[in-house]
Amino acid sequence: MTLHRVIPSVIGLLPVITFLAVLLYFDSYKLVRLRLVLGVVACGAVIAAVCYAINADVIAMLGLDLRTFSRYVAPAIEELLKAAVVVALLRTHRIGFPVDAAICGFAVGTGFAVVENMYFLHAIPDAGIGTWIVRGFGTAFMHGGVTAIFAITALVLRERARRPSMVDMLPGFALAVVLHMGYNHLSNWPRVSAVVSVLLLAPLLYAVFRYGETALDHWIGQGFDADAEMLELIDSGRLSDSPVGRYLTKLKDRFHGPIVADLLCYLRVYTELALRAKGMLLMRESGFDLPRDEATQAKFEELHYLETSIGKTGLRALKPMRHISDKELWQLNMLRE
Repeated sequence: MTLHRVIPSVIGLLPVITFLAVLLYFDSYKLVRLRLVLGVVACGAVIAAVCYAINADVIAMLGLDLRTFSRYVAPAIEELLKAAVVVALLRTHRIGFPVDAAICGFAVGTGFAVVENMYFLHAIPDAGIGTWIVRGFGTAFMHGGVTAIFAITALVLRERARRPSMVDMLPGFALAVVLHMGYNHLSNWPRVSAVVSVLLLAPLLYAVFRYGETALDHWIGQGFDADAEMLELIDSGRLSDSPVGRYLTKLKDRFHGPIVADLLCYLRVYTELALRAKGMLLMRESGFDLPRDEATQAKFEELHYLETSIGKTGLRALKPMRHISDKELWQLNMLRE
């Protein structure tokens, strides 16, 4: 690639890549591993290639001119496919807080922007530097920003729902589509669109990021105390006098004695792993990244055995004591990796 093509490529991609790097740098707990970020960026790139093929077919099928299509149809298609990556991350508990939601959402848009800008570089090789500045600070940043907003909104609504479902994703998706449409309506004023994109999305994402860090601090503090108290009750033999112990006593009428014992063992192992996960986050905040040891691996193997032993009915019976949420499942998934 010649120098006159390298420079536009750098200008078109540097802002969005830099902002993603900034988000990773300010993630004090290192919630998102670099390999996951790179994988999400790659997914965004694949989505961009898929969108190119779909958009071409939809334009031919609907008979729309390019401007109308880009303003009213393309945003819905592109945000739907980008959102699919985020939904997959949410459903597999790879996202647990607004911080990692912002990072992963922005990473999807970054991958999308990389491929889209590479396409435009090939399609319009003689475009001036001004065009690539606009694409870098405008279009590329927009793709990352609106998907990050979708990820954050979907996570918050999913946490608040009594029974999480795909319906929780609709408000964030609608907001992302509207913002994308609004940006595309400013195509006649590219410099204005670039300025609006950066001035609107960057402060918003930063504010959400700082709020997410505070919420994470609070969750770790409260969760650490609750887990430590539960483990102390189990170890001290005073569990029978607690609400949890009385609840386990009631379960004796529904389960055989050995199953009740396995339920207590499961509760202990689960709590130990939850404590280790929070401890690992605190170590990361202090600059130490400890690998998972053999003892942790053995705990996960024991947990898996106990899950098989007590069955689905037993796991449902334990829910009132485990207080399972997406965050709780996320922390175990983080520790497992």
